[in-house]
Amino acid sequence: MLGILYFLGLILAAFGLVYLLPIGCSLATGDGLWPIFLVCAALTAVIGTGLATLTYKYRRELKPRDGFMLVTVGWALLAVAATLPLMMAMPGLTFTRALFETMSGLTTTGSTVLTGLDTLAPSLNFWRCSLIWVGGLAVIVVAMGVMPLLGIGGMQLYKADAPGPVKDQKLEPRITEAARSVWLVYVLLTVAGIIGLRVAGMTWFDAICHAFSAVSLGGFSTHDASIAYFHSAAVEVVLMVLMLVASMNFTRHFVALRRLTLKPYRNDPEFKAMAIVLSLSILGVTLLLLADGVYPTFNTSLRYAAFNVISMATTTGWVSVGRGGFNHWPVFAPIWMLFLTGFVCSTGTTGGGIKMFRTLVLARQAERELKLLVHPSGVAPVRVGRRPIPERVGDAILAFIFLYFMALALLVFAMLLTGMGFDSAFRVVVASVNNTAYGLPGHAMWNLHALTSPQIWICTTAMLLGRLEIFSVIVLFTRTFWRK
Repeated sequence: MLGILYFLGLILAAFGLVYLLPIGCSLATGDGLWPIFLVCAALTAVIGTGLATLTYKYRRELKPRDGFMLVTVGWALLAVAATLPLMMAMPGLTFTRALFETMSGLTTTGSTVLTGLDTLAPSLNFWRCSLIWVGGLAVIVVAMGVMPLLGIGGMQLYKADAPGPVKDQKLEPRITEAARSVWLVYVLLTVAGIIGLRVAGMTWFDAICHAFSAVSLGGFSTHDASIAYFHSAAVEVVLMVLMLVASMNFTRHFVALRRLTLKPYRNDPEFKAMAIVLSLSILGVTLLLLADGVYPTFNTSLRYAAFNVISMATTTGWVSVGRGGFNHWPVFAPIWMLFLTGFVCSTGTTGGGIKMFRTLVLARQAERELKLLVHPSGVAPVRVGRRPIPERVGDAILAFIFLYFMALALLVFAMLLTGMGFDSAFRVVVASVNNTAYGLPGHAMWNLHALTSPQIWICTTAMLLGRLEIFSVIVLFTRTFWRK
């Protein structure tokens, strides 16, 4: 345990550097909050350095077993640390709501309990979006470097293409290789997004904040009305491209960039499945909106359907439909989009849900069982993208799916105990577990500011569970984990 505390201290100390982003923003915009961020940076760095120093003699090589503790406690620790500037700059903000906001950012969920975002100090808005950007990078590194070794991330399909050696006993070399490979792609995509949004008509400030959110598939915005604030088809097109690219496996991006070829995408079964699901969904929602007379023309229906389907399916959660959200849409559309949040995104991305890889494996397993019913003596290996899937991976996915749905059910029941209606409880819990920005049905504001403190804690827990693939959190509460 002390060895893990050493690495947690290093992580916390390194997190102090993230405060340089809002400090620069505060100095540039003149909102006067830079001393608060400077104090928070110093506190974080000092506490982290002190913890690492005190436990330095206990440092050791991390093993896959340590990964569960490191990612779970590390994520929670950073979320707590990130609340400091929000609580210092917003005296009326409780720790419960501040923690929800920072957890939403670091898990790239994007839901918010804050109102008045349009008048919020620029550096605070920038801090929220910085958290979501840094959290997105951390999500991909963990997905590529840690989860495959723990056997729960779904990245086993990409071991042959993943950069660096896939080691069975050590975490640190794998994490280092994953970080190196993804950093370049992540930064290049962010820069391209900033330039594209600026050209589309956003201010530099809005362009940077929304590019941070788009690349990390988070739904944070600098405006209460979300993307509807801009009323711009050009902005929506740029964001759709960013969200689609960010929802594809970053290993594929790295390999394609290194080899200067599109072949990795053509050979990616997750990309093909995602393209088919999104195309059919956009067409279906477009026709439904047109048939119900929500919008007068096919082109207008297509515009709103395309952006909102892509935004929800990629677990970003932005909306372009203005005040009231989807209240004037046929109920099928928002529920279908919420359903898409559960499986559309690829592995190795910041997207939430069970991921497309697990969905494909489950579909192939179901197909195999149907074949074996007809031919009991036949041999029908499970394959995804022409690659055989080991039985161990299939078993792990089945166990994950069971825990995923059990977690959803228990969290919904917990919400019901707080007095929330089933419809709202179901939507909010599903969105939180799938790390999707979402608002309460029937409310004008597209956020969760109306939640009570117990409900906020339930959603905060759900976001952490969903982001860390459920297994990583639950295993810490088992006797087996603590036995030597």
